[in-house]
Amino acid sequence: MALDSVDRAIIESLCEDARLSQRQLAQKVGVAQGTITNRLRRLEGNGTIQGYAPILNADSVGWGMTVMAGLCIEKGRMMDVQKHISADPRVFSVYDVTGDWDSMVLARVKDRKDLDDLTKSVFTLDGISRSYTHVVLNTVKESGVRLPEE
Repeated sequence: MALDSVDRAIIESLCEDARLSQRQLAQKVGVAQGTITNRLRRLEGNGTIQGYAPILNADSVGWGMTVMAGLCIEKGRMMDVQKHISADPRVFSVYDVTGDWDSMVLARVKDRKDLDDLTKSVFTLDGISRSYTHVVLNTVKESGVRLPEE
């Protein structure tokens, strides 16, 4: 689905502040409030906008470390292994990737003990033949999905 300039303006405004009211969005975008209502309904209905959520500071809610892991998964086991990994509440992203690894996993853990548990209970599931884990030392940039340039 192609996004027109009004859709893009709505989405960009919501990315800046998802708490804007429809009236505030209409004023900011320069369209009628009914247009905002209809556009949001369509963008939500077709899955372009998948939800609204606060952006949390990981440290302040108890996640002391961010972890990236590459996994080699046995042939024919990818979907099952990724389903199990995805179910762990510490895991926030699971990707199929090209290159030396079959899957990349991003997770947050409370501390070294929690990392040890994640490594031993999740990254060694039956079907994972090899893994490597990196601990993030410093987050330079982390943000959600943004619109690509036109």
